[in-house]
Amino acid sequence: MTDNTLETLTEKLDRLIEAVGRLAPAPVPQTDLDSADCFVWNASPGFLEPVQRVNRVDIGLIRGVDRVRDILVDNTERFAAGLPANNVLLWGARGMGKSSLVKAAHATINAEHKDAAPLKLIEIHREDIDTLPKLMNILKAAPFRFILFCDDLSFDHDDTSYKSLKAALEGGVEGRPTNVIFYATSNRRHLLPRDMIDNERSTAINPSEAVEEKVSLSDRFGLWLGFHKCSQDEYLDMISGYARYHDLRIGADALRAEALEWATTRGSRSGRVAWQFIQDLAGRLGQPLKD
Repeated sequence: MTDNTLETLTEKLDRLIEAVGRLAPAPVPQTDLDSADCFVWNASPGFLEPVQRVNRVDIGLIRGVDRVRDILVDNTERFAAGLPANNVLLWGARGMGKSSLVKAAHATINAEHKDAAPLKLIEIHREDIDTLPKLMNILKAAPFRFILFCDDLSFDHDDTSYKSLKAALEGGVEGRPTNVIFYATSNRRHLLPRDMIDNERSTAINPSEAVEEKVSLSDRFGLWLGFHKCSQDEYLDMISGYARYHDLRIGADALRAEALEWATTRGSRSGRVAWQFIQDLAGRLGQPLKD
């Protein structure tokens, strides 16, 4: 074999090795639970991505939900202290601060107990619910306590992943790890559409058992915290709170008039509408908002 032929074969072999290397799956990033207090679960390939800058507001700015706020904070504090606590379903009107309250409660507990091991918040996307057993297997041996958080949780027709959620919350042989709790928000109290439950009732051999199977998912949440549409006074209280916090330069009468006009044009009042108004107002005033 000549030197040129050997050189050509070597080049081809190198290119083949490189091509095969590109086809091989990338190594799974290693999860470092000490790197942050908040993470997002990436189901494929299966690791926790740290979130260094969390999108949340101070708990004092969440108005009109005082009772459910206190219940959630108390439940979270007991869980962080290693005491019995419940899975929580925050359900009800859109834009009333359900997901904001979860993130704010987590931050509040960690701020009040800086000397203790930090409570970790992990967001899991709705479409990854069926990977909960895999995630819990990672968390159960970790030296931290975790809130698993799923925003806007609901299930559609022919979606059977709710069974994975039921098993992960309390069912199965192992059950839910003692260092894990599950918080979810939803616009629906029972997570499943009413016509889906009705269809199960009409087609099942034993209708009552079929309906029980569907409704029992919500029963896995020991706390149901309802969020309802706010009154005009509550809406204006939210506006005033935001304006004071961000030091917006506007008179009280003008703030009230503009806030009411904004709500009228939107056709609704909620915490989300209030925040959208504040962002618009701050932009028109040429003032930045505090982080």
